[in-house]
Amino acid sequence: MAFVLSVNVGSARPIAAKSGWTGIDKLPVASVAVREPPPNGSGLAGDTICDSANHGGPDQAVYAYAREDLDAWERELGRTLRSGSFGENLTTDGLDVTGALIGQRWRIGRDVVLQVTVPRIPCRTFAVWLGRNGWVKTFVQRAVPGAYLRVVRPGFVSAGDRIEAENRPAHDVTVGMVFRALTTQPELLPRLLAAEELPEDVRARAIARSPFELF
Repeated sequence: MAFVLSVNVGSARPIAAKSGWTGIDKLPVASVAVREPPPNGSGLAGDTICDSANHGGPDQAVYAYAREDLDAWERELGRTLRSGSFGENLTTDGLDVTGALIGQRWRIGRDVVLQVTVPRIPCRTFAVWLGRNGWVKTFVQRAVPGAYLRVVRPGFVSAGDRIEAENRPAHDVTVGMVFRALTTQPELLPRLLAAEELPEDVRARAIARSPFELF
């Protein structure tokens, strides 16, 4: 059974990166309202988005990361990573986030429904936050990016809520495939077009065969 291990929100704090401020330092809360985000904002009440040019908004309303993947990073990095350490709003347990299909809907608890949209693309702020040289390259090579989600039905999310996949789209485009296509395997970009639910900015990159240049 998959469930929400931790719900995490962050407030603005200074950081020595281009934006100067970040909301990546997210801390667990017992319960929080999830709603359609304001323009370039977060879908969780009380959560802060500082780099609004690259984060937040309807297609990046909620960010989920698997506790199992955090545990693997702990072993590799030799340090403790509490839930929320990667800036995720939802730390999941028992869920293959990387293998989730684009457009798949997750029912969380009684009311909330979220839809998988795109993977997280790492940035310099993420590297500065973790204090790791070459972190962006390391994160890209591991290719377990976590998933952004769109709010389909608002409500409250709490730690311990069950996560149920409500549908299975008729394609094979996963979060992991999109991430690899946009970073290390651009030959996969045409395959992304099979996912009708793919956000328009990613669809445009797939059509143009234009991956991100991160390093």
